[in-house]
Amino acid sequence: MPEVSVRHMLTAAMLTIIAGAVVLAALALLGPDWQAYPQATCTATHCFCELPRVGALVVQPANSWSSMGFALVGFLIIAMARDRRWQSAMPGVAAQAFGVTAILVGLGSLLLHATLTLWGQFFDVMGMYLIGTFMLVSAIARWQRLADRPAITLYLLLCAGLISVLVALPEVRRWLFAVVLLAAIIVELGFARRQRPGVVLGYYVMGMIVQAAGFGLWVLDQTGTLCAPQSLIQGHAAWHLLGAVALGMSFLYYRSERRA
Repeated sequence: MPEVSVRHMLTAAMLTIIAGAVVLAALALLGPDWQAYPQATCTATHCFCELPRVGALVVQPANSWSSMGFALVGFLIIAMARDRRWQSAMPGVAAQAFGVTAILVGLGSLLLHATLTLWGQFFDVMGMYLIGTFMLVSAIARWQRLADRPAITLYLLLCAGLISVLVALPEVRRWLFAVVLLAAIIVELGFARRQRPGVVLGYYVMGMIVQAAGFGLWVLDQTGTLCAPQSLIQGHAAWHLLGAVALGMSFLYYRSERRA
């Protein structure tokens, strides 16, 4: 089974830089007058601690570029899954799909924090729904021993339903994501884990611990308890980076499963 190599890391870093440059070029075509677009719902109160740079191409630089940590992890997952030595019970195609969803999480978050627009918020939450649903369906499929086709169908149906709710009721986006993620954790630890031979539970637990630490920083940032608006050191940015690490730990958990 391939471990993380220098080649994997260099490939992932290069692709992350390219992806960031492409998004920046797209933003240059659309902005920087982000006030001309419908605003994200968080602007009714405040969109996290970081002070928005009104008139700038990237409104919240720390929160924006830290989002690319998810993209880096996603590209790294894809590079590892494409290695010819891949031997995990997790199919290489599924691992690459997991990597793609991680990249979409990062790019969506970047679009939100760079623009603070409603459409940026849509792509941000959509990425979160895609990755949360992947984890939930992976757990259900292993627990119920679903074949690939019904598992993919279930994934598409759940994603379609969540995105429909996002369009109709954007204000419930965070709570709905929390429900999906909590359901994924319960089904995985309560039912699916015992169906995964050789899986290393420590990776999953460590991911949960890191995610919890990141959420703590998210709360401190959101409530203004830990807040320096003009600083490039932001609690929400740390939440992004810790979330990316937690996602990587989840991948290592899935990858550790051995073929029966």
